[in-house]
Amino acid sequence: MTYRLRIHVPQDESVDAAVEGLVEERFASRLFDEDGTLWGPEAESEASIRLSWVTLHESSRALVPDIVALRDDLRSRGITRVVLCGMGGSSLAPEVICAAAGVPLDVLDSSNPDMVRSAIRDLESTVVVVSSKSGGTVETDSQRRIFEQAFTDAGLDPRDHLVIVTDPGSPLDEEATAAGYRVFRADPHVGGRYSALTAFGLVPSGIAGADIATLLDQAGELVPELSANETGNPGLRLGTALGVAAQQGVDKVVLYDHDQHGLGDWIEQLVAESTGKEDTGILPVVAQSPDDPITADEFVAHLGTSEAPDRPWAAGVEASLGAQFMIWEVATAVAGRLLSIDPFDQPDVESAKAAARELLGGNASLPEPDHVGEVADIYGSSAATIEDAISALLEQVGEHDYLALQFYLDRWALAGLESLAPAVSGRISRPVTFGWGPRFLHSTGQYHKGGTPRGVFLQVTADPVQDVPVPGRDFTLGQFIVSQAAGDASVLRDKGRPVLRLHLHDVEAGLAAIKDALA
Repeated sequence: MTYRLRIHVPQDESVDAAVEGLVEERFASRLFDEDGTLWGPEAESEASIRLSWVTLHESSRALVPDIVALRDDLRSRGITRVVLCGMGGSSLAPEVICAAAGVPLDVLDSSNPDMVRSAIRDLESTVVVVSSKSGGTVETDSQRRIFEQAFTDAGLDPRDHLVIVTDPGSPLDEEATAAGYRVFRADPHVGGRYSALTAFGLVPSGIAGADIATLLDQAGELVPELSANETGNPGLRLGTALGVAAQQGVDKVVLYDHDQHGLGDWIEQLVAESTGKEDTGILPVVAQSPDDPITADEFVAHLGTSEAPDRPWAAGVEASLGAQFMIWEVATAVAGRLLSIDPFDQPDVESAKAAARELLGGNASLPEPDHVGEVADIYGSSAATIEDAISALLEQVGEHDYLALQFYLDRWALAGLESLAPAVSGRISRPVTFGWGPRFLHSTGQYHKGGTPRGVFLQVTADPVQDVPVPGRDFTLGQFIVSQAAGDASVLRDKGRPVLRLHLHDVEAGLAAIKDALA
């Protein structure tokens, strides 16, 4: 499948000059030689062990026969439904790959009790891929424990229905290997958001039925062009457009996927988590429609196999999905160089995790609501109604700010809620992002806390219809997800970001009030 990319950003002399400078420095060839010095001495130690993604089109080929054999074995046993338990880089690429291939994959990237509970069905025909680079991701560990219990309760051997993907030597690797699970080990020298072509992207996609061998071929076909020190290099040009625009104050890229395969969501994580640090960065805004409102500090990337509109100043790239992964990874590395940041670390992701652990472990107390209501409790506002609280929050969105909508709800049951973002953007004439919690914590969460300090935040949590205990742990999923939201809010407030949290007791009435207030 060939994707067509159109970037509506002026290709002015500053972009051309920056590209020529990168060519003179041999940036492209040095990147593909895995030169960790490209981002300066402070980034060298991290970058030097995070560049194996440039050769994945070759090194990952050894995985393909084992993945295909496992897929065939599972199908021979009537196991055809694939559930992926993973967060961030462990789930976003497989979601795109399978959507583009037209094969079903249930991506369970949430700690929402109702969403997790709804995934526990058709167990005899289900295989669960548990993906965690660190081997200690709390959401993924909790999901694994819940599925293990569910399989056991159904009289099924979990070893026949769980597949593990992790880094070699991780706690999950050691535990799963000892328990007799099938384990695929990923390249430890590839960061999570660059792992589309590692075992994290290939195992669940291949088991689900996607043609992963062709995906690697697609990536490899473009490597000679991406590694060339030439001004027409599409990775250099895209990355330079992103970086130079951000330097000039156009620091938000609107991503519109004409085919709705989720490529924009994958790019969102890659770009936001890689560049959002040291009070700078590029904020991706995933659009719902090509007609979504655009502000002066945004430019547009049209993605998809469908026709994207041409403009006189548009930079165009036509490439397959595997090649698009490589183009955007190279471009992100280039943008990081121009912004003088390390595109391979994520210093602010751990802060929210630590705050959530403190709340969950009883080392800190959950905040008390500022107002207790029948429909919702309100945190971070003196207002007594949802409408007044949201109105007061919107007044805090300044002329250079963005609004982030964060819904810690069941994204399967409430699909389409993302349309709130363009609606409120049209009202306030500012960029608005939408994130499903806790999914976004492993994506744009880094940018929110470490990037350009211009965010205003609306969090929505809710009482679950039925909570889910986590086997072997002293907390439930309901307790965990509230701790995640409260922990992230605490870190954001410590950084001076305005945060309003609405905890819904009546989800239907609460969402109706939120929609009215945002309209």
